[in-house]
Amino acid sequence: MDQAVAIARLPEADPAVTLPDYQTGGAAGMDVRANFPPADRDAGLVLAPGARGLVPAGFRVAIPDGYELQVRPRSGLALKQGVFLINAPGTIDSDYRGPVGILIGNFGDAPVAVTHGMRIAQLVLAPVTRCRWQEAASLDETARGSGGFGSTGV
Repeated sequence: MDQAVAIARLPEADPAVTLPDYQTGGAAGMDVRANFPPADRDAGLVLAPGARGLVPAGFRVAIPDGYELQVRPRSGLALKQGVFLINAPGTIDSDYRGPVGILIGNFGDAPVAVTHGMRIAQLVLAPVTRCRWQEAASLDETARGSGGFGSTGV
């Protein structure tokens, strides 16, 4: 099922950089690319080990009500270079209309160069279910109870 989502390039964005797209027919996530403003295109961004940065994507979106756009890491970058998303998964809310940026970190042992047009993350459009808290004096019991953080084994 396809859901239409409005997307607008930023004035300083490079129109030659592809908008987020699916790489295969079965892909759940669309690859998003770094789209640096003109002054930063040649240099890109170099992250030292342990450093983090904000990579511009060059667009804004209008997510429909009832949806979020999740920002997820690319597994190849994580495995091969130690690049992770700082707040994975990130969320772009349906009422946000500002520029999209990707918060990345280098958890590897060597500097990582983020180049103009490089695929840096994935975007997944997902439905949102909102909850309504119902305060209770007690909760029902379960077999697990309050066991957490490894309580069910390794």
